[in-house]
Amino acid sequence: MKEINISKNIADLRKRKGITQEQLASALNISPQAVSKWETNTSFPDTQTLPLIAAYFEVSVDYLFYGEDYAYNDI
Repeated sequence: MKEINISKNIADLRKRKGITQEQLASALNISPQAVSKWETNTSFPDTQTLPLIAAYFEVSVDYLFYGEDYAYNDI
């Protein structure tokens, strides 16, 4: 089973895009505190927010979980 590391992957994507936690929060219509909690592994995005984050960064939800795309059989 592959390791799930949502917090690191969201932080890495945000930094690569060159945006702040506040800018990401604004784009997703959520609080900056929520983004901070995701990135510090204090909480996780809910299931309705995951596709919005993936769409914003133009990656798959799998990428948010694993840091790369996988086929079902690979996991």
